[in-house]
Amino acid sequence: MGIIIKPITTEKLTNLGEKYSRYGFRVSPKANKLEIKKAVEELYNVEVESVNTMQVEGKAKSRYTKTGVLKGRATAYKKAYVTLKKDQVIDFYSNI
Repeated sequence: MGIIIKPITTEKLTNLGEKYSRYGFRVSPKANKLEIKKAVEELYNVEVESVNTMQVEGKAKSRYTKTGVLKGRATAYKKAYVTLKKDQVIDFYSNI
């Protein structure tokens, strides 16, 4: 498994990408900022200015069934916000 699992393409992060060259990625829980920076630079051929990481706790989930309430938790994950140097862009949809 690599450092970068997948890009996060929400409406909020799409707007940040257009305005401030800031992009979000779901990354390996054991990856550090230097590894994430190197992986993004190699994968997308851009220059990274900064990397911010955070651990996202899994949400509590429950559903009602015939046999009663089932309770569980969604998996926790790590995400990284990557800020690129000025006038650099990542186009996630160019390969489609």
